[in-house]
Amino acid sequence: MELAAYIPAFVALFVVIDPIGMAPLFVALTAGQTTRQRRVIAIRACVVAFGILTLFGLAGEAVLNFLGISMPAFRMAGGILLFLTALDMLFERRSQRRKGQADQSHPDDPSVFPLAIPLIAGPGAIATMILLTGQTGADATHILLVHLVMLAVLTVVLSLFLLAAPLERLLGPTGINVVTRLLGMLLAALSVQFVIDGMRDLQVI
Repeated sequence: MELAAYIPAFVALFVVIDPIGMAPLFVALTAGQTTRQRRVIAIRACVVAFGILTLFGLAGEAVLNFLGISMPAFRMAGGILLFLTALDMLFERRSQRRKGQADQSHPDDPSVFPLAIPLIAGPGAIATMILLTGQTGADATHILLVHLVMLAVLTVVLSLFLLAAPLERLLGPTGINVVTRLLGMLLAALSVQFVIDGMRDLQVI
């Protein structure tokens, strides 16, 4: 199985989790913390998010079957959810909502909430993991590779968290704004593809 086939999976998770967009929020949530404290918070947040996404990646389809929801139906619903997320990114509603979530609770240790949940392992990321691992013909190797892709994305998240302050100064508000909109366009296209795949599985098209 070619590794190039998993590039779309990486792009989908990268866009949904949006490490670049979260870097400034990480800076705000850890204001006044030492470099060592920020490092510990970043690592803990990524580890918790990895556990949550792994759980849904491995058991998500079983939960859907228990609830009587077919994978094509969930694929289409997930595609619609991701499309709404893309619209939020394109019109800046996503960053405003994330700032609101961050402002609701600002404890000394924000690693679990709001960093791990819902900023990293949010509904969009969970839905994407279930969609990717629940593809038709998916075997153990495919599921393992999807989780390795997810781990790679979280590694990027961790790296950007550790470099958040200099990155924010480098890109500036305008740079972050441009990158967020470009990622939103990519996510919109990927979400439409999810809907088309779901309709194809149901033999609607």
